[in-house]
Amino acid sequence: MIDFHTHMFPDKIAHKTIAKLTEYNKASAYTDGTAQGLRASTIEAGIDCAIVLPVATKPEQFESINHYAMQFRGDHLLSFGGIHPDTEDYNEKLQYLKANGFLGIKLHPDYQSTFINDIHYKRIISCASELGLIVSVHAGYDPSSPDIRYCSPELVLDLYEDVKPEKLVLAHMGGYRMWDDVEKYLTGLPVWFDTGVIFRNDDQASKESMTCISDEQFIRISRKHGIEKILFASDCPWASQKEFIAHVRALDMKEEEKQMIFHTNAENLLGIKVMQESHQNK
Repeated sequence: MIDFHTHMFPDKIAHKTIAKLTEYNKASAYTDGTAQGLRASTIEAGIDCAIVLPVATKPEQFESINHYAMQFRGDHLLSFGGIHPDTEDYNEKLQYLKANGFLGIKLHPDYQSTFINDIHYKRIISCASELGLIVSVHAGYDPSSPDIRYCSPELVLDLYEDVKPEKLVLAHMGGYRMWDDVEKYLTGLPVWFDTGVIFRNDDQASKESMTCISDEQFIRISRKHGIEKILFASDCPWASQKEFIAHVRALDMKEEEKQMIFHTNAENLLGIKVMQESHQNK
């Protein structure tokens, strides 16, 4: 079981960051934002590996973010690296991440105030692709910029046609709250979609249905796009890992399809076999 989209923060800033983002996103947090909290949630959910996606909001954060991320290469947590689109020596920085064992990078167009088809992103994604790095990108709506779509499906298509990245992962099923456009512009392309925060948690029962994808549309997009390109993800701490697993298990899909989503597709993309570990709290 692999969760391809999670977040955590250094202990000294975790509480403050979670409090700020909880107010910002108008969403409940399911962990305290620390590595210990994420690990505990991951183990309780029966997940063998959680991919951690750090976001650099300034170019000068590169060293501190990736020094911290480098500590997490096992014990249920595997961190990608973070880089900002305005990083001038991006080629050198990406080579550094590759040389230090990172399997991928995280980009967040909304937090980095850059459209996904901007030349700064195109250069970084092209270079990362040449190095064999996975590129995970926040896609679709984000509460930090409610009136702007920095990474809409249509802009992603422009990026793809120009760069042809080999390992591009679009979070939130290709575009959060933009799934009709995902079906129109992106299904069938050789890119991956993750399921981060697209399903409804128990405490969202009274919220607008538009914030979550319907089961019917999820299954339709998955099969139209290709089950082999769908990755299980929660976006923890902004969703419950345990509840999201239960949601996927309850879907009207074949067991083989669910297992592909839960771990096979991620293992193929990562190029590693995640060994199952004994979970005391399963």
